[in-house]
Amino acid sequence: MPRSLSEPELIALLKQDSEEAFKSLYDMYARRLYAFCMEYTYSREDTEEIVQDAFVWLWKNRSSIRQETTIKNLLFLRVKHFLINAWRARLNEPVFEDYVDYLDLSSGENADKVEFDEFRSGIESIINQLPHTQAQVVKMSRLDGLKNKEIAEKLRLSEQTVKNALSVGLKFLREKLRYVEILVLFTLLNCL
Repeated sequence: MPRSLSEPELIALLKQDSEEAFKSLYDMYARRLYAFCMEYTYSREDTEEIVQDAFVWLWKNRSSIRQETTIKNLLFLRVKHFLINAWRARLNEPVFEDYVDYLDLSSGENADKVEFDEFRSGIESIINQLPHTQAQVVKMSRLDGLKNKEIAEKLRLSEQTVKNALSVGLKFLREKLRYVEILVLFTLLNCL
């Protein structure tokens, strides 16, 4: 039986396009990355996608990686990057859809619902800091899931005014929530 290769040897072979070395590195880290990611996504599908993306990134960039002894930090950093990107992408989705998905996942667990309700309340309090029209537009778009045309009709505004108010309102919301991103990143970094 051939001896097991060390991680530095596997990394050297990976840089030389070895699919076997890639598979060995995948076997070495995939479960750990999956467990780490599940702590933040609570979704098998999202977690599988993020871990897969990290390894796809590793394969595509195999010739340019500088690590020689271990790729652990590199892979965890990639997963953190993809987690943050997934979190940012959620800011652009209607919160209502997230809430429905959340209810499906939580199966009616009251403690989790309370946490989500607190989160939603926090988001609404930030939205309420916006000028009245911007706040209305953001709420109708992101919390109620209305399209720009529907919002324009209800508020008797032009669609362009709605688009502008939504753009400025979401920018404000993202800036206010940036501290959450920093806290998430800090928490992720402390988990290594």
